[in-house]
Amino acid sequence: MNLNSIHKIGFVGLGLIGGSIAKAVRQYYPACEIIAFDKNKETLALATQESTIDVACTTIDDNFTNCNYIFLCTPVSYNTAYLKQLKNYLHDDCIITDVGSVKTSIHKEAAALDMEAYFIGGHPMAGSEKSGFVNAKALLIENAYYILTPTEKVPQEKIDAYAEFVDSLKALPVILSYEEHDYITGVISHLPHIIAATLVNFVKESDSKEEMMKQLAAGGFKDITRIASSSPTMWQHICLKNRENIVTILEQYIAMLTDAKEAVQEADEQKLYELFETSKNYRNSIPGSSSGPIKRIFAVYCDIIDEAGGIATIATILAANHINLKNIGIVHNREFEEGVLRIEFYDENSSHRAAEVLQKYRYIVYER
Repeated sequence: MNLNSIHKIGFVGLGLIGGSIAKAVRQYYPACEIIAFDKNKETLALATQESTIDVACTTIDDNFTNCNYIFLCTPVSYNTAYLKQLKNYLHDDCIITDVGSVKTSIHKEAAALDMEAYFIGGHPMAGSEKSGFVNAKALLIENAYYILTPTEKVPQEKIDAYAEFVDSLKALPVILSYEEHDYITGVISHLPHIIAATLVNFVKESDSKEEMMKQLAAGGFKDITRIASSSPTMWQHICLKNRENIVTILEQYIAMLTDAKEAVQEADEQKLYELFETSKNYRNSIPGSSSGPIKRIFAVYCDIIDEAGGIATIATILAANHINLKNIGIVHNREFEEGVLRIEFYDENSSHRAAEVLQKYRYIVYER
């Protein structure tokens, strides 16, 4: 299958990821027919109104016949159920794929249904704390790693074609086995979400009746726990589907926490220094040019005089230079950041341009 032969693509689920892929397909393949099923009729109506999709389906039916690709974009527990419903609509030039962040269960289901020759697992490593089609954007998957986990029975030409298709949507295809994928995402995505959730709950349980911790927990604390605002249902499903890997990873992480506790308890200066030095150096070596499983934030911090109109002046300067803001607000907790005004942008280029412009106006700016 070459890119010119792609004429019809189906979606089961039009949430944040499914909607973003559909919008990217519409942008780069405007003549392609896009059909979609979603339980939410308002989502289908909005997607039709925006011309993202051509056909809105209230059930999985014959509209899915003759698709080149069918994307399963529902929570991981539901994707396996929909796989069986789509079996009758497969043909030699069709690939069925998913976007779940856990791959083992759906690969096993594809094998049980004798669908391995048609199945390539997929996982665009992009996302947002916001969910639903209303927050979907074609740019969401741009420059994001897009993991492909083909079965052994899929012909190599189909794997190559799918990788080329992903590349044409401006994502970065990476091919892994499903076992390797589930362990990697368990470490760099699933574990951080569990840590963020438990850390927030720890602060909640430790707080006083006056909620002084909540009042002071701004700045760095909100940044490192940002992902705790993600969908509880989605992360419940992910933990259940990748539980063996997550249990192993948590055991290893708890052992590292125990080592850290002992270093503090024993006042081991060298171990404490190595803990923070090693993490600092490794984090600074992580490339920032592409998206990972946790969405990046593009923000600058700026010292301003606490006077009437201070924020409005900065907003006006940025608007005059055609720089769009995503969010802006005062940070009262300065434990981690010197800047008191936090300005968030939609992309890295806008963040850099804003820093340069504000520095020209003699503002002291700190980039993240």
